[in-house]
Order: sequence, then structure tokens, then C-alpha cells
Amino acid sequence: MPELPEVETVRRGLTNLVQGRTILKAEVRWEKIVGMSEVEFDAEISGRKIEKIDRRGKYLLFRLSGNKTLVSHLRMEGAYYTVPAGTKPGKHDLITFHLDQDIDLFYRDTRKFGRMNLVDTPDAMLVAGLAKIGPEPTETDLTLKYMQKEFQRKGAIKPFLLDQSHIAGLGNIYVDETLWMSKIHPLQPANTINLEQLADLRKSIIDELAIATKNHGTTVHSFTTAFGEAGTFQNQLNVYGRAGEPCYRCGTALVKTKVAQRGTTYCPHCQVLHN
Repeated sequence: MPELPEVETVRRGLTNLVQGRTILKAEVRWEKIVGMSEVEFDAEISGRKIEKIDRRGKYLLFRLSGNKTLVSHLRMEGAYYTVPAGTKPGKHDLITFHLDQDIDLFYRDTRKFGRMNLVDTPDAMLVAGLAKIGPEPTETDLTLKYMQKEFQRKGAIKPFLLDQSHIAGLGNIYVDETLWMSKIHPLQPANTINLEQLADLRKSIIDELAIATKNHGTTVHSFTTAFGEAGTFQNQLNVYGRAGEPCYRCGTALVKTKVAQRGTTYCPHCQVLHN
């Protein structure tokens, strides 16, 4: 699933490609994605200008004229790309936004898991998944004071970090990476992490996601930017996808296990589970 760096990369690409364009018509070939009929969706969105594209966590927010917002969650395989007007959609191109200036914006989703909600802009943050979302992993929003308070909960640190209500935008890849960087075992209870470790974890999260975003995210399966380019951050991963290979820090073979039903790679020497 695309994580924050991938979604932010898509947002920046779409901003360059379609911000300021007007939606002339929308064609929907899989109505479950938009939660209404094609006729209803087209009637609601046609004629609106894409004024701005924001992001919150892993969600894209298309700010439209008339005080409307299209909230888009890419889920596993969702992707946007532009083509010349009149281009025939492929098998997995489930929505076409016909824009002015002879451009079409395709939404492609091979697994059909993505979702879009067209809502009044003041209600955008009430959409499921956004209503309880945690702070952005930035220097300004993710404060150490917040983390000290939020981490006073039992339960393993990895599923804790995957829960978007604690910190927005983290997924399986970057949780494994930041826990390795901070030398924290993925099963370490969140409420047992001391202040020094918490400060290290905060810095790792902020730095890692900033660097990953700069490199257009991680391409593990089929992620591409809005320009159709692959991310390159997978070339800098320390643990994810490297099970059995030596730890870059100590040389110990990395171990892969499952934590909260998610594949998890860590170093048994650097990341020790403490009582």
C-alpha cells in the first residue's frame, strides 16, 4: 500500500499536471469506488475547477470550486495519470475525468480497493479514516510532548505505529525502517519506550519520511508517480525486503517474522526486546 512519501509524491505530480484545470465530465466504470452512480457522480463533479490538491496522511484531497472536496484513498494499487483527450481507457482504468485543455485524468486500480468520497469541504475531515487521524510526521506537528503522552499505552510498538490515529502516514515499510534506525524491537510495548528512545524514534520517523519523499517514495510492487515514474527509495532500505541479509550496522543476519499479521524484518542483535 502506498505510504505517506508515495502519496505526497503523487500529490506533487498531480499539482503540476491538473491543478487549475476544470472537470468537464466524469466517466465511472466501477461505481463502488465513488459510492454513488455514475450519473450522480458526474452531475456533482462536472463543471468544477481543481483549485488545489492537499494531502492528509495517506489521503489525497482534491479541493474543488463550489466548496467541494474529493477525498481519495489509493489503497493497494490506485494510481492517477494524465493522457491526451480521447485516449481509450485500459482494462483497469476505472474512472476518467475529462478536463479542459484536451487532457484526460485516468484513475487506474487493478484491485479495485481504492475509494473516493465527494463531500462538502467543511466535512472532509469527517470522512472515515480522517476523523481520528494523528499528526503529520513533521518537525512542527509531531512533537516529543505529544509522543510522550500518546505512547502511554500497552501493546507492541509496530501495530501501534501502523494505527493512523497515533501518527499519520506510516505503513509497513517505514515502520520497519524507523524501528531499525531507533534500535527498537517491533514487539516492544509502546509504554516501555524511554524518553531517549522516543526522541530517537521521532527523529527517525521525520527524517526517514522526508528523505523517502525526496526520492519519490518506494517502489516495491507497482507504485509510480503521477508522471508514470517509479520511486527510487527502495534502493536505500535498511531492513525491508532484506531478510537473511547482513544488518548494515552490525552484520547479523536480519530476521523476518510476522507482527500483527504483517511481514516484519528486524535485526535480532540491534533490536533487542526488553522486559
